[in-house]
Amino acid sequence: MTEATLSWLEMLKKFGSDLNLPKVDVDKLIEIHRKNLDAVEQSAQVASTGAKSLADKQREIIETAFSEAAAMARDFKPTGDPSEVLAKQTEFAKKAFDITIQNTRDVAQLATQTTTDASKIIRDRLQESLNELGASLRRA
Repeated sequence: MTEATLSWLEMLKKFGSDLNLPKVDVDKLIEIHRKNLDAVEQSAQVASTGAKSLADKQREIIETAFSEAAAMARDFKPTGDPSEVLAKQTEFAKKAFDITIQNTRDVAQLATQTTTDASKIIRDRLQESLNELGASLRRA
């Protein structure tokens, strides 16, 4: 470096020290960012696992719905009495509706839990990062 460059750098250093700015611990900053990336990776894994569980649940729901619908259709033997036919059709519709509602609840609960778990990892890590940064600035 030339003498002019050194004096310029010295001027900047002096200016910075005169402002009493906190010193940055670069190693600590890198460590904090590494932990943040680890948290993002963990969150992505939780979300991926949740998405797989959700897909598995939906496949299970479809398989169950088809098998139950087939069983109900097999067992449906309409007789000549219209009120009995109507009662069986009503029972069939009510059972299908109840199954659909329960499956919707299960899927919504699984999706909510996955989102909550993945978000919590990131939220907790961000809070830790802020605490770590604050502590490192106070020490400096």
